[in-house]
Amino acid sequence: MALIPHPATSPPFGQSAQISFHRSEIAIILSVYGRFVAAGLWRDYGISALRDYAVFSIFRHTAEQPLFRVEKRPGNRLRQGQYSVIGMDGRTLKRGDDLAQVMRIFDRQLMRAV
Repeated sequence: MALIPHPATSPPFGQSAQISFHRSEIAIILSVYGRFVAAGLWRDYGISALRDYAVFSIFRHTAEQPLFRVEKRPGNRLRQGQYSVIGMDGRTLKRGDDLAQVMRIFDRQLMRAV
């Protein structure tokens, strides 16, 4: 028996669904984010769910560009990994398939700041 998606929850014909972070992924990101907020280094964040990727943007102040972006791009899953951390200058700092491992790039930065 095939499952038929409910029309209210499925995207319109010809359009793909938005990519978003799962609750477990958000928990990993927010645990790192919370440590930096407690240290006084980060103050705000934004989450965007787009058609091809999802972005968690990290800000020092609300009115400026993000310090870092944590991106989930499922299309890169078979290439270099679907998760990546991108710096303010647009450089990819780390990428991989395991979000917790990718987020460990911030451990060194927190140790230097404290």
